[in-house]
Amino acid sequence: MPHTLFIADLHLCAKRPQTTQIFQNFVRHIASLADALYILGDLFEYWAGDDDLADLHHAGIASALAELSQSGTAVFIMHGNRDFLMADGFARAAQARIISDPALIDLYGTPTLLTHGDTLCSGDIAYLAFRAKVRKPSWQADFLARPLTERKAEIEALRQRSEADKPLKSQSAMDVNPDTVAVVLREYGYPRLIHGHTHRPARHLHQIDGHDCERWVLDSWDNDGSYLHCDAGGCRAIRIEN
Repeated sequence: MPHTLFIADLHLCAKRPQTTQIFQNFVRHIASLADALYILGDLFEYWAGDDDLADLHHAGIASALAELSQSGTAVFIMHGNRDFLMADGFARAAQARIISDPALIDLYGTPTLLTHGDTLCSGDIAYLAFRAKVRKPSWQADFLARPLTERKAEIEALRQRSEADKPLKSQSAMDVNPDTVAVVLREYGYPRLIHGHTHRPARHLHQIDGHDCERWVLDSWDNDGSYLHCDAGGCRAIRIEN
């Protein structure tokens, strides 16, 4: 049956070779059978700029996606909070299309809204302010003009600060806000919603203005891999065992 796959929050990096191998196997043996693969953010642990494609690990991931695209599976990538500097250079190398966040698609007859999910966490005021700053073209142009080694060092420092700040944030601030979800679903005509970011995989049902709206939260690839398989009959989450 024709089907489409969704993944997010892989956080691929050279320091986690086992996860990279799971991804490579997934691309070759599972995703290659699908109509399309949507990567909804944070494919990489971080992305300092497309000039980092010279890195062998990054080049290997791009090559695997290019082979997948050549096999007939359309590849779509959405920015996450870790890899929002991914641009046309990576897209060309991976033979993928970078899509906007959010993106509304027709998924076998069901309107489906795709988003990374970070903007749904409206209680995290500090993060949203940071997000607004670093998504500005002027900030990105200034940052990308700096040497790659300097950019990587700053990103690593930001990541360490973020990890240190996590215990200070409430669990509710780091999860999606139901009121924000309702606003988004209403704005887009009460579609199905698929997102990642929170690392809290689940299927939720929301009743919005008399409409039943399904929300799927994608799992992270912290240990095993996982994906959401959707076809004309619906969606189901599948874990990839080591």
